[in-house]
Amino acid sequence: MTAQPVTPELRHWILAQAAAGQPTEALVKAMRASGWSEDAARRALQATLNIALPATDATPPVVSTPVPEPLTEPGRIVLDAGDRSVSVLASMHSPRVLVFGGLLSDDECDEMIDQSRRRLARSETVQTDTGSSEINAARTSEGMFFERGEFEVCARIEARMAALLRWPIENGEGLQILRYRPGAEYKPHYDYFDPAQPGTPALLARGGQRVASLICYLNTPERGGSTIFPDVGLEVAPVKGNAVFLSYDRAHPDTRSLHGGSPVEAGEKWVATKWVRERRFD
Repeated sequence: MTAQPVTPELRHWILAQAAAGQPTEALVKAMRASGWSEDAARRALQATLNIALPATDATPPVVSTPVPEPLTEPGRIVLDAGDRSVSVLASMHSPRVLVFGGLLSDDECDEMIDQSRRRLARSETVQTDTGSSEINAARTSEGMFFERGEFEVCARIEARMAALLRWPIENGEGLQILRYRPGAEYKPHYDYFDPAQPGTPALLARGGQRVASLICYLNTPERGGSTIFPDVGLEVAPVKGNAVFLSYDRAHPDTRSLHGGSPVEAGEKWVATKWVRERRFD
């Protein structure tokens, strides 16, 4: 089955039809007539309307997996990340989102930017239909990957992240650095690998499913560049040294983990992203 994106135009159409009182089955029928598979149509409706829809025979059972959980006590606002104390600025349970203050120092942010500049290239996205990566119009940033522990600053930050998330260092992918110039964005997407896609088994072989993301802001843009969660109307401002964490215990839209990077309106935005896997990532 080929994945089909929920474009802004499709989202608008779904919402308009629902507001007009069209039943769900009528929307599924119309989407199937336009070339959607029934399972993909139902998942698109679920993601847009945030409703529970009956599974079709083609829908595999959704199984929850353990995910990192930074908070150890309800209401705790300062967390021990090993070599640094990190504050909790905001917490949401559905989707599971935490905003951290002061995860990185100014010097660490600057060093990460400096170490990455010469290796930047147009960002690619993972294509789960093939298991490879390629340029995607939805992602207009420049980026690069560090190997895990490639530089001392990488190793130090990764150890801090592991302590904060209470998740093994070896279960994380290498840090990805992204630069967004004015107008650049990353349209809303999910970070997990779609189980229905033929390329996903090859991606999962290297460490299992992605179960969490930690997006660290390496600078503060002049304007724009927020991290957005469209399903819940949440917007996180990109502030240097801060980070936003999200987890997803199953590869399914009902985790409400749809998120994106809104366009940078002035200046640049630099981020460091750590994706966390179920198992050791090699």
